Formats: sequence, structure tokens, C-alpha cells
Amino acid sequence: MPRKEPQPETAVLLDALRTNLSLLGELAVRYEVSLKPARPGAPTPAMGSSADVHALVGAEMAALAQEQLRVLLLDARNRVVGVRVIYQGTANSSEARPAEELRPAVVEAAPKVIVVHNHPSGDPDPSPEDVRVTRDLAQAAKLLGIELLDHVVVGGSGFVSLKDRELF
Repeated sequence: MPRKEPQPETAVLLDALRTNLSLLGELAVRYEVSLKPARPGAPTPAMGSSADVHALVGAEMAALAQEQLRVLLLDARNRVVGVRVIYQGTANSSEARPAEELRPAVVEAAPKVIVVHNHPSGDPDPSPEDVRVTRDLAQAAKLLGIELLDHVVVGGSGFVSLKDRELF
């Protein structure tokens, strides 16, 4: 059976899709996004405290020139099963909707998450907006059956846990 040639609009769409996939691949490499899940049996760190979060991503995030928001996906025993960059902001802001922050946990069936973002200014103190967003996120997570364990803000060589400060 002879193969049909794609219609012109289909060819344009396929070309755009190939270009976008290529760009996504380049971004994944640039931002070291894992394209493959961890192998079964591979050791994964457990997050027992905000200091564990800082030890995992603090040095890397403190060095960023722009705010970045990441979500740590955790299993039932608080072991990291994935780290996802949710948003890359400007020098002094990053904003993402709760749906965007929780989507990876829903898709990958992670029962627990920790949110972490950096302050390029070096001051890890959470802003009033950080506190408000975290409270909204905790409510959204609860509705989805996902436990928000913490929101850690990294700045300079330090960090602040919104949970430890009882801000949500």
C-alpha cells in the first residue's frame, strides 16, 4: 500500500513539533532535568528536615542569578523520587500557580512534596507573598491528597523553612 504524503498543514505542524522537542531537549540538558526515572533499587535521599533539603539543592540554587522554583517529589517514606524545575523567574520574583507546582506529583503519583525556591539577593527570609503562596499551595495539595511537607527558601549560604517557622 503506497504511503500518503502529509498535507501541507500537517507537515508544518510536524516541523514545529520537531523544533519544539529539540528545544525541550536542549533545555533539559542545560538545566540538568532528568529525562529518565531513577532505576529501581538506586539509593535516594530521604528528607527528614529542612537541612536535608538544603544539603540536596542549596548550594546549586544559591548560585543561581534568577529565582527558580523546584518541587521535590517524595514517596511515602520521604525519599526523593524526583526533582522538577517548575518555574524560572527573574532576579527577584518567581510565580507559579498551585496547579503547576502540584502537576508533577499528580502525574507521578507522589504522595508528598517539598517546594524550594531561591532568593538571588542572598537573604533567605520569606516574603509575605512567599507565605501567602505557600498557604494556598498547602490547601490545594490537601484537596488533591498530597502532603506539602515544607517550603524552603534558599539564599546565600543559608535557608529558611516556612514549616519550621510555623508560617503554614
